[in-house]
Amino acid sequence: MQQRISEDGEILVKSPGNMTGYYKMPEKTAEEFTEDGFFKTGDMGEIDEKGRLKITGRIKELFKTSKGKYVAPVPIENRLANHHRVEACCVTGVGYPQPYGVVMLSEDSRGAAEQAGRSAIESELAEHLSTINASLPHHERLAFLALVKDEWLPENGFLTPTMKLKRARLEETYNPLADGWYAENKPIVWQT
Repeated sequence: MQQRISEDGEILVKSPGNMTGYYKMPEKTAEEFTEDGFFKTGDMGEIDEKGRLKITGRIKELFKTSKGKYVAPVPIENRLANHHRVEACCVTGVGYPQPYGVVMLSEDSRGAAEQAGRSAIESELAEHLSTINASLPHHERLAFLALVKDEWLPENGFLTPTMKLKRARLEETYNPLADGWYAENKPIVWQT
């Protein structure tokens, strides 16, 4: 099996086990294969120095900022979620100049925030955001983290039964608040 990564980060594969195309659908076949016969998987990935393939997300999860740059949210979300204050997060920003993160705090942090512990949470997460942004290309750097008061559950439609984010539902809920969050011009903002 041969594998490679396209210019836009998509995993391409070619093997004797690949299908040769869609039955009586030459246009669809042309969409799903490169000119030299590699199948476009729809997955984003990278190949390390040892030739190992790592899947990092889905191409369909990419979104475009108002500057015309594409952002891959999943790798950024994985970094954001690697903090004890973050239970779940979603990177979005379709149509805005810079992406931003929407964060559901961990249960302990939600309790601390209710008891006037916001400044410690803000400080820790601002430092976490700064560290993440320093490792990202300029167009993927997050403008801010919005800390939301909602708990994301399958019962309220924010998560699937297998606990995956429902990105469309999250964006539908929080995108109307984004203009106000951007106007605050702070690294950490709170849903009011």
